Amino acid sequence: MNKPDIILRPTKISDLDILFEFQLDEEGGYMAGFMPEDSTDKVAYLSKYTKLLGDPEVNNQTITVNNIIVGSIAKFVMANEAEITYWIDRNFWGQGIATTALKSFLNDETARPIFGRVAFDNYGSQKVLEKCGFKKIGSDKGFANARQMEIEEFIYKLEI
Repeated sequence: MNKPDIILRPTKISDLDILFEFQLDEEGGYMAGFMPEDSTDKVAYLSKYTKLLGDPEVNNQTITVNNIIVGSIAKFVMANEAEITYWIDRNFWGQGIATTALKSFLNDETARPIFGRVAFDNYGSQKVLEKCGFKKIGSDKGFANARQMEIEEFIYKLEI
């Protein structure tokens, strides 16, 4: 089997329609946990991400596999700390795409330390972070809109 050609490129406004569709996946949203209050509000999504594309503190990248958009990855700053977020279309889960994309992203994104947060039961994302050198440093609780309840999230940190 040929290895997929995984490429990261700066996110363009024209990518947002496809990326929005990914967040409509209920299982993906459940695993992410922390979603917008109304993840089906396309106008709000497009408005938010169009603004973020112009924010110099945010590094938004689109993940493609063999020229097909399969997800996104970004660095953003919250409470003066760099954080990582990523989303892979559920049709591409379990293929190593998130790990490969995050490793590639971290080669170019130099903000350190950088943090990742993941739902306590999202074992796939926990493994991705660990394979990329992140260490679990603690946990927190927060309201997960996708689950309509408070859940525990694990906090990961990458120093170098």
